[in-house]
Amino acid sequence: MMSDLLEKTYSPKAVEDRIYGFWEREELFRPEANPAAETPFSIVIPPPNVTGVLHMGHALDNTLQDILIRWHRMRGDKTLWMPGTDHAGIATQNVVERQLREKGLTKFDLGREAFLKEVWDWAMARKGDIVSQFKRLGISPDWHRERFTLDKGLSKSVRKAFVTLYEQGLIYRGTYIVNWCPRCTSAISDIETDYVEQESFLWEISYPLKDGHGAMVVATTRPETMFGDVAVAVNPDDPRYKSFIGKTVILPLANVEIPVIADNYVDTNFGTGALKITPAHDANDFEVAGRHKLEPVWIMDEKGILKADARIPEVIQGLDREAARKKTEAMLEEHGFLVKKTPHTHSVGHCQRCATTIEPLLSKQWFVRSKPLAEKALKSLDAGEIQFLPERWTKIYRDWMENIRDWCISRQLWWGHQIPAWYCHDCDEMIVAMEAPTNCPKCGSGKLVQETDVLDTWFSSGLWPFSTMGWPDLNASDFKTFYPTSVLVTGFDIIFFWVARMTMLGLALTDKSPFQRVYIHGLIRDEKGQKMSKSKGNTIDPVEIIDEYGCDALRFSLTSLVTGGQDIKLSKDSFDQGKLFANKLWNASRFVLMNLEGVDDQPIDIENLSAMDKWVLGELHSVVIGINESLENYRFSDAAEHLYQFIWNTFCDWYVEYSKKQLRDEITKANTQRILLFVLDQTLRLFHPVMPHITEEIWQKLPHRTGKAIMISQYPQASSLPIQETSKDIPEVIKAIRVMRETRQSSGVPHSQETPVDVQNPDDMVRQALDANIAVIQHFVKAIPLTSTSVISLSLPPNSVTGPLGKGRVVVTLESIDQEAEISRLQKIRDRLQKEYDDLAARLQNPGFIDKAPANVVANSRELQAGVRKQIEMIDARLSALAR
Repeated sequence: MMSDLLEKTYSPKAVEDRIYGFWEREELFRPEANPAAETPFSIVIPPPNVTGVLHMGHALDNTLQDILIRWHRMRGDKTLWMPGTDHAGIATQNVVERQLREKGLTKFDLGREAFLKEVWDWAMARKGDIVSQFKRLGISPDWHRERFTLDKGLSKSVRKAFVTLYEQGLIYRGTYIVNWCPRCTSAISDIETDYVEQESFLWEISYPLKDGHGAMVVATTRPETMFGDVAVAVNPDDPRYKSFIGKTVILPLANVEIPVIADNYVDTNFGTGALKITPAHDANDFEVAGRHKLEPVWIMDEKGILKADARIPEVIQGLDREAARKKTEAMLEEHGFLVKKTPHTHSVGHCQRCATTIEPLLSKQWFVRSKPLAEKALKSLDAGEIQFLPERWTKIYRDWMENIRDWCISRQLWWGHQIPAWYCHDCDEMIVAMEAPTNCPKCGSGKLVQETDVLDTWFSSGLWPFSTMGWPDLNASDFKTFYPTSVLVTGFDIIFFWVARMTMLGLALTDKSPFQRVYIHGLIRDEKGQKMSKSKGNTIDPVEIIDEYGCDALRFSLTSLVTGGQDIKLSKDSFDQGKLFANKLWNASRFVLMNLEGVDDQPIDIENLSAMDKWVLGELHSVVIGINESLENYRFSDAAEHLYQFIWNTFCDWYVEYSKKQLRDEITKANTQRILLFVLDQTLRLFHPVMPHITEEIWQKLPHRTGKAIMISQYPQASSLPIQETSKDIPEVIKAIRVMRETRQSSGVPHSQETPVDVQNPDDMVRQALDANIAVIQHFVKAIPLTSTSVISLSLPPNSVTGPLGKGRVVVTLESIDQEAEISRLQKIRDRLQKEYDDLAARLQNPGFIDKAPANVVANSRELQAGVRKQIEMIDARLSALAR
């Protein structure tokens, strides 16, 4: 049967769009596409924000997930990759509000219902955009199951989770200091706050004693908050202030009396050792005030504007924080209260979404009581129910869980899951329920108002592994089949945002860890190791890379760079390797397809294999083992290296080239065709998880295939291959060929010219390998005649050149020789060998190596050093002879 031929030149754009469309039409991404599969394997996609665009982090993360999904699918597992997007509460609302401002409108002009419709329309359009971009990556989730964190099913899951945790006492409402963003006008969590070292000042302010005998000097980084002071605190062990404890001071500019208190929280080495206590605007001050039963005083509103309050001078009321700071400083100096102002660098929190300086604000919010959830998650970790890869991330996860704080989950937004709590207008009763109540259960009133706050986006995404599977319906098919999921693939930057919260909520609500393994990869950085950002102008757009190099080239290049969770340095040049590799695979496949005319459907004749046949089949066996082991252990770059070396070196450079000789021989032609077809078919299957489009395109052209697509064909397993071990001779033959080629080429011998070659080597195994494969050597090197001997001759034939080979050398006799060029060539070889010898000597002189390395490794190093020394001696003898 004649196979279809490939186009002469590989065009990724033409292939990738068509192939992806074929997969979707055939619905091959669905687990139902393989009805015979039984063992479940599932992954949930880290849902991208609808506000986002595809970036290199997405490209890496989703490529690795897709490799695992395709690999398990081809292994016959019942495979589900659950896709979806996140509604991105603060970010999405900010975008739509900005668009409204451009029209001269606010969300209040529209009202909540109309505003939410506006956001829904915008989000749905953007969701479609980012899904289309993700498809450009060639990923294979089941798009029929696509979810959105605000869809009807997930909204039900979120409400069920909230009510369940509330009824268990794990969600509560209380007044505490939160990180507040005046720009977003919402509370944000600790881990959504970026702390940046900032140059500012330390102001020392005089607080006069009420009795008129002196003053206390207080140091602060925020003088504008002084109007909310309720005390001055000192350390009880500080001898400077023992006599002040219990006295009263006058708050400058406010003319308010506040007490001097003693508390161990005060650091005697900071500033003056006297600290102003502002409980409504500082988390630590709030705790100090609580211990001393002092009532907080709010002086700022939700936008960071100083309020109209009797404590605050009228000229400062209505100013924002920056303006209020300048005005407060000026007034303190004018009235003689400013003692000193000195430069001071300190860490300042900023909103991760908009970079606005955070305002610690005492506010009534909803919280998750995190400690009990974290304790359960740690027990699950200790029981081995969840495993981090690389293992070092376990300690970071554990440390954070052991020091966890309660999680503020309410956000002062309209876009998001509105908290299912209602308040009675008549008796202030609060009702938390799955469905909206019609009457107050306490007083019977029908005047109920729902909580206006929405839930933190991370609350709904924390339910993602099981809410997407149909929970809280425990009989949902996907939940019963695919939960817990098999592995989570993500970057280390969201371990605390997402991974920790999923494990806590999963264990609390399903009593199971939501995934068995967490594979943590590094972050994408530029070629200098800097974090990529639009502001730095060092980002690389994956869509542009796909347009220029092809999706498969991008995927292969990224996969080859993933090593042990380390960050990845990336430049546009990084994708050249993937492009070259795709072209190499295409051209090799084209050669095979062009030489399959008349190929039969018989199995490979194992009894009539040449040495090269046995070698390529044996190497295929080795690479199948290597790739399966690498993927089993999440060593993605190792898998890519196995693939690269096999296709580029073993198959293309050696076997395909040698097959040309066997294809010309009628005796060996048929079996060679079978081997070429078999090895190409198996190689394409091996490659498919990494480079899906090109492998599908080529595989569809192969004759005698079974099944409709490579992506649902069987992944190669070592036990099913015809040859179970590789040849030991051919690697030695290849080493010799390379030395012969290099020696001839450096002496200017044309490839087609025949030259006598003598291999002088005392190693019997090497000589026997060469003698048994003279035909192979002569195909690659015009070595005629080719002789071998165990004796290293002291004298060489006239006009001969040499190259080192193991313990011996290769001698090539030429018609004439350029003496100066030969001396230069040999000297370069000697320099390389000398460096190798010096490195080995240094290793063998290192006591640490001798004491710790296995005995066979030490012995091998000594033997290698002796062999290198022998080669140097031979080159020195040759140089000496040429110099005479």
